[in-house]
Amino acid sequence: MQKNSKSEYSKLSIPIKSKGRMFSEKKSLLRSPYQRDRDRIIHSTAFRRLKHKTQVFINTSGDHYRTRITHSLEVSQIARTLCKYFTLNEDLTETLSLAHDLGHTPFGHAGEEALNECMENFGGFDHNIQTIRIVTLLENKYYNFKGLNLSLETLDGLIKHNGPVYNLASMNSILGKNFFKKKINFIKNPSLEAQIASISDDIAYNSHDLEDGLRANLFKIEELDNIPIISDIIVKNLKKTRTSNRELVLRQIIREIINEMVKDIISNTKKNLKKNQIKTIKDVYNTNIPIVCFSEEMNSFDISIKNFLREKMYFSPKVLSKTKKGKKIIRSLFHLMKRKPKRFIKLNNLTKKEIERNICDFIAGMTDRFAINLYNKIK
Repeated sequence: MQKNSKSEYSKLSIPIKSKGRMFSEKKSLLRSPYQRDRDRIIHSTAFRRLKHKTQVFINTSGDHYRTRITHSLEVSQIARTLCKYFTLNEDLTETLSLAHDLGHTPFGHAGEEALNECMENFGGFDHNIQTIRIVTLLENKYYNFKGLNLSLETLDGLIKHNGPVYNLASMNSILGKNFFKKKINFIKNPSLEAQIASISDDIAYNSHDLEDGLRANLFKIEELDNIPIISDIIVKNLKKTRTSNRELVLRQIIREIINEMVKDIISNTKKNLKKNQIKTIKDVYNTNIPIVCFSEEMNSFDISIKNFLREKMYFSPKVLSKTKKGKKIIRSLFHLMKRKPKRFIKLNNLTKKEIERNICDFIAGMTDRFAINLYNKIK
């Protein structure tokens, strides 16, 4: 049964009543604060653009490879499953899952590396911090404030996607000092909902990048049979190739991998809660270790999969040739725009003091195909 009232949430959960927002707003009679946050993300321009942003394969590579938007939807599905099991705030974890990649550049991590190089002398670039810029500054849909004015709980979860933040140098450089007016405690542990969104991200890109890599013929299923956990799944399912087509077998293998990882997280999280005597949301905040995490065995599998994908997929000649071109496009666009910014960016959006950051925001927001088309037009 789905939990939808305050009394039905676990004591470990973020309560249905929010601490508020950066700017005061009237409460909705129809939706909880986190439902409103989710809806604001879904209706944002940045979220729509994710459908044409690279996950691994450049958006022009094919119709069935994953993009940032399909990845985000898959993360939210896994996260809701985990949240439901622990009777947590499903709307919050869904919001965090859908929003976590808003700050990604075109051309995936290669685009991020190139843009960070361009911004080296101007505060740098970080896609997680860019997500915060988008939801607090760049999405303009309201009369009374910039950004989406998300709840403090959602902001906290997005800021701590990778855990507590002990070094604020990058955030202060990109957002400004005391941007959150002391409303965020950066060194406290993130909520369980935020931890679940983060690890669901891990599950989704590992398993689905495997599927996309196999579909692109970058490697064969048999090459995975020496990796712990997955080897038994592969051996069992490859027998089915006699009666079922290989595509069907592949999909079953991916489903079983996800299932094994989800089961491991549930089991290990329960152990961590008990071992660390975590009984309330305050205990979650005050614990200095991750609570939602893989067991040692599954963590070893996670590392093995990442190493395999790095060698066989991310650094494969087919992918590298595309990402190198993406980096070249990002660098070229940045330097062209820096010479003639008014040609590309609206005057009312230009701040002379932060011209490089304005250009960075513009390029980071581009889709793969927009960046490619603009580069071809002006090179």
